[in-house]
Amino acid sequence: MPSPPRACAEINLQALDHNLSFARQHSGQQTMAILKAGAYGHGLVNFARHLDSKGLPYFGVANVYEARQLSDAGIQTPIYLLGATFPEERDEIVQCGWTPCLSSLSEIDDFVSLCAKHNRSLTAHLSVDTGMGRGGFLPNQIPSALNHLALPQNKSIELKGIGSHLPSADEDEDFTKSQFAAFDHLVRQHFAQRENFHVHLANSAGLLDYRSTTTNLVRPGLLMYGVSPLEEWQDLLQPVMTLKSRVSLVRNLPKGHGVSYGRTSILEKDSAVATIGVGYGDGYPRNISGKGAHILINGKAAPILGRVTMDQIMADVSHLPDCQPGDKVELFGPNLPVTQVAQWADTIPWEVLTRITPRVTRIYST
Repeated sequence: MPSPPRACAEINLQALDHNLSFARQHSGQQTMAILKAGAYGHGLVNFARHLDSKGLPYFGVANVYEARQLSDAGIQTPIYLLGATFPEERDEIVQCGWTPCLSSLSEIDDFVSLCAKHNRSLTAHLSVDTGMGRGGFLPNQIPSALNHLALPQNKSIELKGIGSHLPSADEDEDFTKSQFAAFDHLVRQHFAQRENFHVHLANSAGLLDYRSTTTNLVRPGLLMYGVSPLEEWQDLLQPVMTLKSRVSLVRNLPKGHGVSYGRTSILEKDSAVATIGVGYGDGYPRNISGKGAHILINGKAAPILGRVTMDQIMADVSHLPDCQPGDKVELFGPNLPVTQVAQWADTIPWEVLTRITPRVTRIYST
């Protein structure tokens, strides 16, 4: 019988359902579930299977590797590729019927050629760059793109949507409002009469704090996983992942003893030190070292001592006389927000979640 994992990520699918319902109700729009980066570290295929019956118009993924995983798993929800594609990937996209976003006339021509090769048609969206600077047609290039798509020889591309992306909806309100205004103007000018057409701009922060006059689809990422990019909305969401480990060892160490690599932590008094079976090899951020971070052991805070190592961390449990091997440890979750861990590590919660490595066992509950 296999032993229990040293580190596990408990995944609460009821919390996922709650957050998806919130996104739908708050935005009043259709929802594309963003499942890129292994569903933000939560498990791509498992999340897709759970959401496949929820009536979503698309699953958003970053690349063909993720799209292929979903197709191979028999997922029925249409798959949307969120970024530009490499020329070598496009043949597979056409054959599998995934929906790309188009950023250039050369992409359109390449897809048209591949559609002819396979005697197929392809649905696609236009990507428009309203300020992200990562991909898409500039707004003044949209008329040329539409004229190009209207050519008889390009009829194999069926345009089913247009989207853009917000670079600073959680940081720059004035710019974001101007971005919404520019995007809405573009849509009213060129796409107002289209039916069964998806218009999308808002990410998590965008759907929380802003409103478009033209969009009918939102693309929540972080919000779906129960983490709000805007602190004032956090209480309305439920964290989906709880990262846990266990105490493997408790030892009494004397004043002056060093803890972990580099001896950056020297004990100022005789202390009880617990060793916990998780480290940066599991995705727990090494950069949290020396930042005053703590973990929860049996629900009580215990300060991290010294540097996070690849497979283990140490914590001061002098104030927890009953601490013993096997005790449960929460690294982040409902009682210790991942946003707090990200702040200690000088990073963002997106990175903390997506860096949880495959050796951390995912345990799903409904």
